Amino acid sequence: MLAKNVSLIVSDFSQKGAGRWGGAIRPFLLAQALQKLGYSLKLFGLAYESKSPVLVELEFPVVSLTCPYYSGILQSWRVISELLPQIDGDILYAVKVKPSSFGLGLLRKLQTGRPLILDIDDWEMSWFGGDNWQYQPSFKQLLKDIFKSDGTLQHLDHPLYLRWLEDYVKYADAVTIHTEFIQNRFGGVYIPNGKDVTHFDPSRYDSAQTRLKYGLNEYRVLMFPGAPRPYKGLEEILTALDLLNQADLRLVIVGGSPYDDYDQQLFDQWGRWIINLPKAPVMQMPEIVSAADIVVVPQRHTLATLAQFPLKLTDGMAMAKPILATKVGDIPKILGGTGFLVEPEQPEEMAQMISYIFEHPQEAQLKGQAARDRCVQQYSLDAMAKGLSKVIEGLKDKVANSP
Repeated sequence: MLAKNVSLIVSDFSQKGAGRWGGAIRPFLLAQALQKLGYSLKLFGLAYESKSPVLVELEFPVVSLTCPYYSGILQSWRVISELLPQIDGDILYAVKVKPSSFGLGLLRKLQTGRPLILDIDDWEMSWFGGDNWQYQPSFKQLLKDIFKSDGTLQHLDHPLYLRWLEDYVKYADAVTIHTEFIQNRFGGVYIPNGKDVTHFDPSRYDSAQTRLKYGLNEYRVLMFPGAPRPYKGLEEILTALDLLNQADLRLVIVGGSPYDDYDQQLFDQWGRWIINLPKAPVMQMPEIVSAADIVVVPQRHTLATLAQFPLKLTDGMAMAKPILATKVGDIPKILGGTGFLVEPEQPEEMAQMISYIFEHPQEAQLKGQAARDRCVQQYSLDAMAKGLSKVIEGLKDKVANSP
């Protein structure tokens, strides 16, 4: 039996999860790459919110069941039990080492005997201190965590469950990863984050007109096309703008944070440098990025960033923009000499590099074009599909022998 259908299992379709970004993040990039290989796709998952998420611009069906965040283990199991029988692919493909994705995949593999691929796009324990995290509650606290309606163990993403689940990675039939850090920790086959380079193509957009459309024509624009979080280094960029103190410089943040009030914290301190643009559909993002003079990816050096492949990099690379980034994780390897790199958490160095880029426009333009060429060759959906074809080819015997 040849595999024709793939079930992608996504950990959270809510507006704080995959539902926020439409087709722009890892699960949907995997789906697009698999479509290029001719597979029929369907996505499955929970949505940790009271209302169903709105997923736009997707070319494949989504089966998403709502499950309030602190619904409790029993209620979560009822929802999972309803979802599991619908996961019908010849190959199961779970994204993230989470009970709501990999956990479901393992259960469905046990039920059906079908092969399971695990994609690891984050080290989930990095958000909780990594290997240093410990759970040592008193007996009274343990009872509260288990039985209170908002007890921490009532939610599937508690780090205790995440740590347990890491021990089961070996039961996946194949593992795909996108950074060296994750590969060193879990093994697996490198599949980069691909970009649709026909859509993200600077020749399709008039940057001057776009800047006018979004009210940016009076400024030199540093753009951050993502959700601000403290580890993403925007405070250092804004401090660099303080140091430069040039009235026409602006940091344009696209989309804002769905998680907390961090946007407002940044604006309270550095509002004179910030322009916020609302969240935009993925099909609109190339036009918006075309308005940038520089795309900034100023990651701090943390456990979380070491494990990440920032999608903002390939946004800027595909659009042939000069990229100012930090020497963190795989960023230097991804850019391959086509960007401008500084040490993390060094606003003085960032200020100097911002000045350098604007003072050397020809060099910046050449690096931007080199970045696009590199993106087309190594970080396109076609490159992603090529790697996935080899992973699935390695499962053909298991697919043939599955019920």
